[in-house]
Amino acid sequence: MKPYAIRTIAAAAALTAALAATTPITAQAPNPRARWEAQSRALLKELVEINTTHSTGSTVIAAEAMAKHMRAAGFPSEDVIVLENAPRKGNLVVRYRGRNTGRKPILLLSHIDVVEADPKDWTLPPFEFIEKDSIFYGRGVADDKDESAIHLTILLRMKAEGIVPDRDIIVALTADEEGGPANGVDWILRNRPELLRAEYAFNEGGGGRVEDKKKISNDIQASEKKVANFTVETTNSGGHSSQPRPDNAIYQLAAALSKLGNYHSPVHLNEVTREYFRRQAAIVGGPTGAAMRTIVANERDSAAAAIISRDPANNSRLRTSCVATMLTGGHASNALPQRATATVNCRILPDESTALVQQRLEKAIGDTGVHITVQRGAQDSPPSPLTPELLRTIEQTTLELWPGMPVVPTMSTGATDGRHLRVAGIPVYGVSGLFYEGPNAHGMNEKIEARAFYEGLEFMYRLVRKLSAGPGM
Repeated sequence: MKPYAIRTIAAAAALTAALAATTPITAQAPNPRARWEAQSRALLKELVEINTTHSTGSTVIAAEAMAKHMRAAGFPSEDVIVLENAPRKGNLVVRYRGRNTGRKPILLLSHIDVVEADPKDWTLPPFEFIEKDSIFYGRGVADDKDESAIHLTILLRMKAEGIVPDRDIIVALTADEEGGPANGVDWILRNRPELLRAEYAFNEGGGGRVEDKKKISNDIQASEKKVANFTVETTNSGGHSSQPRPDNAIYQLAAALSKLGNYHSPVHLNEVTREYFRRQAAIVGGPTGAAMRTIVANERDSAAAAIISRDPANNSRLRTSCVATMLTGGHASNALPQRATATVNCRILPDESTALVQQRLEKAIGDTGVHITVQRGAQDSPPSPLTPELLRTIEQTTLELWPGMPVVPTMSTGATDGRHLRVAGIPVYGVSGLFYEGPNAHGMNEKIEARAFYEGLEFMYRLVRKLSAGPGM
């Protein structure tokens, strides 16, 4: 598939009138949404109340629990597969068989592991699903058990409604996205790749953007940064602290880190970020919007880059970013330090390399006595192509639910499991239709609004229906 620059917001908005005349997919039943909202909520509640943290939890238990629901709904056992790739690390892959027309499947990917949650740090119990004032609380309600529940509900609904898709639909719930030694997507691709082969996948990383309680855009993640860690180290022969010398390992490291703190990598846009800033310019307007239009036309414009960089997220979309995250030094309170070490975490643009970033860090520091080594090199994660048919369908579905809402492609500044699929040649798009304002993922009292969850369910159901429908369906 060739890269393609998707249409303007104005062109997308023009679809609204035509779409208003179409018959909604959900017109088959008096109110099918209520039934499936209850079903999805129940799945989410069950998932949240299964501890799936790396330290003490089990994604095997969660995978088996969800598999039980799918088998009970009539999915054949051979199409409901639980794979345990390490102790307490389980993954579920469910396949809904289509008409075998030769079209490649769609993959709906989410992870069921969650970050740690110490009950002492929460005012609510983290592994109890609580609904209060139309808000869901619990570890994983926003990252990423919400999407797991939604994806499974889509299959359950389509099967109950007797809908046979024109292609297979695969749902995968996987382990260790948040860290840990047994990443499920990577393991399945290496050991059972046939289970995940698809034309493209939908994953976390995108979703609705909300500012001041107002829906701004439906963002589609088509790219993400790569992660690399570097060790920055200084060494010295040391000595007694009563006789200080100017060649102090801690001072030398501190000077090097100060230089890194003032260094900015060059601005470098790709297909996805260029389209992001072009569309964002129309949304934000004012001096920032003007700066975004300028940077799209000329990424070397330093004045425009300075305006855009006032927002840390947009600054990270403009360039590779590096920051010191850990620091150690010295060995005794009464001795000159013999060693001082820092960890520098870099989020690298998709088409830049670990070696290039290391060269930049060495040049920025400019001290041969400071040694920079790679702790963890970045794994390649090529951008997914902005294909017209797929994006047109996403725009159409967005406008059905939120008339006038622009669709904006974006690059995640963090990382997801999508990188494993992209390396394997499967394009990945962060698509959810989940409009959360401050979901507080990874934080205390993680939460989402019930309405946003249900709207995301309906959006994804309609989108998957369209993309898996054959001629005349």
